[in-house]
Amino acid sequence: MARIPGVTRVELNFAAAKLTVEGDVSREAIAAAGQAHNIQIRAEREALPPPQPFWVANAAVVPTGLALLFTIVAEVAEWLASTAISIPLFALAILVGGSSTFKKGLRNLARLQFDMNVLMTVAVIGAALIGEYGEGAVVAVLFGVSEVLESYTMDRARQSLRSLMEIAPKSARVIRMGREEEVPVEEIRVGETLVVRPGEKLAMDGVVITGRSAINQANITGESLPVEKGPNDEVFAGTVNGHGGLEIRVTRLVEDTTLSKLIHLVEEAQAQRAPTQTFVERFAAWYTPTIMLLAALVILIPPLAFGGDWSHWIYEGLALLVVGCPCALVVSTPVSIVSAIANAARNGVLIKGGAHLERAGSIRVVAFDKTGTLTRGQPEVTGVESRHAHLTSGEVLRLMAAVEMRSEHPLARAIIRAVPSGEVLPKAEGFEAIVGRGARATVDGRTYYVGSPALFAQELGVDLAPVADLVASWQALGRTVMLLGTESALLGAVAVADTPRESTAQALAQLKQAGVAHTVMLTGDNSATARAIGAMVGVDQVRAELLPHEKVAVVQELAAQHGTVAMVGDGVNDAPALAAATVGIAMGGAGTDVALETADIALMADDLTKLPFTLRLSRAAMGVIKQNIGIALGLKLLAVVAVFPGWLTLWLAILADMGATVLVTLNGMRLLRIRPDR
Repeated sequence: MARIPGVTRVELNFAAAKLTVEGDVSREAIAAAGQAHNIQIRAEREALPPPQPFWVANAAVVPTGLALLFTIVAEVAEWLASTAISIPLFALAILVGGSSTFKKGLRNLARLQFDMNVLMTVAVIGAALIGEYGEGAVVAVLFGVSEVLESYTMDRARQSLRSLMEIAPKSARVIRMGREEEVPVEEIRVGETLVVRPGEKLAMDGVVITGRSAINQANITGESLPVEKGPNDEVFAGTVNGHGGLEIRVTRLVEDTTLSKLIHLVEEAQAQRAPTQTFVERFAAWYTPTIMLLAALVILIPPLAFGGDWSHWIYEGLALLVVGCPCALVVSTPVSIVSAIANAARNGVLIKGGAHLERAGSIRVVAFDKTGTLTRGQPEVTGVESRHAHLTSGEVLRLMAAVEMRSEHPLARAIIRAVPSGEVLPKAEGFEAIVGRGARATVDGRTYYVGSPALFAQELGVDLAPVADLVASWQALGRTVMLLGTESALLGAVAVADTPRESTAQALAQLKQAGVAHTVMLTGDNSATARAIGAMVGVDQVRAELLPHEKVAVVQELAAQHGTVAMVGDGVNDAPALAAATVGIAMGGAGTDVALETADIALMADDLTKLPFTLRLSRAAMGVIKQNIGIALGLKLLAVVAVFPGWLTLWLAILADMGATVLVTLNGMRLLRIRPDR
């Protein structure tokens, strides 16, 4: 492709069977170049072609099938002592069954690229030259069968990703000029209104305008149960509408939907090489020339040094070439990574590359942010107290809400939600966030502070003795305390409670079963509240009253102590800690661009039980990769040892190579069957 005039860049993602071509070039030129290698080109968003007849869809099987037929007839003729018939049929089987391999092998040999096609070409032609026509034909047939099986099993692994691409509809009903129109999704613009009927799939990301329904989001988030959606709720392309009709305002173009981003990130992840895969490919780069050199020595040394029979040792050298083919070794790692990443995506977990998959498999310590991760992230006001003679508790709440109106902090939003609807808040000016402590703003010409007890005691020097008992009693109940005051006086206090998620304790228990030795909760909240929440969910250690940069320091400290550490947060205010961890894991990646961008792994739903599944899958993947490397090298070693007693035949060599390739591929595909509930 890179040699086509006008092409400036070519990038191949083998795992996803995707080729990216940039430059001033026609599709016809790309298709013609692909056709020379029996590759059919289809645009990324183009619909799949209609089902083809078996013999068309499986054209690669035909030459192998004919070669097998010729070989069987030739074997029968040879058994009947009719060499005049058997030799031409064996030669025909070699030509028909090996023609594709010979073309690639001779082309790569001319470029000094020693791959499996070169090894097979040399072995088959060499067998024919020394008169072993039957062995050459069997090698050509078995190699053809091996390629068909490898193609089939690799395609099965890719199909898991391809099924993601097909879940979103290609068209949708849009209200235009007061009436419904069926239009292709590529023509739908942001702001238009979709009409989705019961049982239909959503074609675009958007926000519900009218209607209520239960949406099955399993394709995106992996959630097993439908989620109730109503006005102002976010919905995603590729999800399935339940019982109610919906009108949805489109918020993203088709190429920007959460599903499109998920597919793109999974493709990129499958293309990234894990450290093990990189090592295997480097090993294979010098392994193949070494095998060729060893085969040459097997051919030359016995006849020259010990008077061995040339024909016999040429045959053994060719057998060594065949069995030394590194295809099983090279495919052992990528097929496992492709399968694991595709399975994770299908279950609502985005793993952004083989390196992250491999590192997740070694995690023994997990650190969690508290708010929005271990807890719901939707705290509610549970108590309001005034500490000023001229302020009622309602006025304390309104003043705090006015100061916090421009804050996005979950505690600030809880205070604002607690103000009764219809009440008018005083106007605040000059809002300023005090990182990790609170905020301040000017109301009616006076500066007010809202924040933690530490803000007032340590930074403002306000005496907290009048509220010490109240603060201690609230904190003992696991509530967060926010104070209202000026630079010199305390005016009131609010208690806010953020309850743990239902799944948190279960997820932490499952993490222990998955091999995690230590769990830590990191929070900017006070120690008493943090300890109360920590006791509820069952973490091993609580680190409280941390500023964002202090969370980073704790993560680095844990990494120094334990070697590897995962950090789980919301992907926004925890971004520095996520980046500092061995593996950064973001909660609620669906619809959240920041979470998808900052984390190494994103749990698409706010479901912590997917974390133990992710670590189990990662560890299983690392185990399968080690098994595959052992299988590939073990079978090669046995076959090499069998060369010297003369036990290794050409057909046995190709059978061992084919068996190893198919075995490691099928073993890697076992990762597709791991489920979150197992």
